[in-house]
Amino acid sequence: MRSILPALLLTTLVATTATLRAAPPEAVEAGWILQRLARPAPMRTAFVELRGSRLLKTPLRIEGEYQRPHEDVLVRQVRAPYAETSTIRGGSVTIARGASAKTYSLDRAPELAGLQASFGALLSGDRALLERHFRMASTGTRERWTLRLTPREKAMAARVRELALHGRGAELRCIETHPVKGDVQRTLLAGAARDAAGVRDATALAALCTTR
Repeated sequence: MRSILPALLLTTLVATTATLRAAPPEAVEAGWILQRLARPAPMRTAFVELRGSRLLKTPLRIEGEYQRPHEDVLVRQVRAPYAETSTIRGGSVTIARGASAKTYSLDRAPELAGLQASFGALLSGDRALLERHFRMASTGTRERWTLRLTPREKAMAARVRELALHGRGAELRCIETHPVKGDVQRTLLAGAARDAAGVRDATALAALCTTR
């Protein structure tokens, strides 16, 4: 009896382990992603933005921080390779460089209006607001997911084909902006922005958007 019991336990353990390994990871749902990404104001996160161009051997690298001091305000502060602060509030954006500042209507920059709407809705967990501006589709698992946002409004859709958000669990790591014309623009956030420190290779930087 003593010799049979260990064998039975081992057989059960192996069978259980095999079952666990065979179980597919749980598919992610857009609502689950939005719940995990919700962050009340005030909040801030570092970013590394990569702007590709056929005229450049490597993407233009822009570093800075996104800030949301209030629910209805989004600040994009660039620190390198130049200093610039863009403040989106209501229906306008104010861009300041040094002592110079200019204010524009978001009607002239629908992509910024979309940025405000998407960031605001994501950080507040407002699915209804997000769906008012975008069609949503989620893929992947809770461990590694992608949320695709397709603009509904004609003005933004004429410039931006899709926003692809990549993340892990409750962390939004990257936003890929797919323009109607031109190269994909990637914005690395949070842990992905930290991982990008010291990385100069264009392929490696692009890979940080969807891996790790």
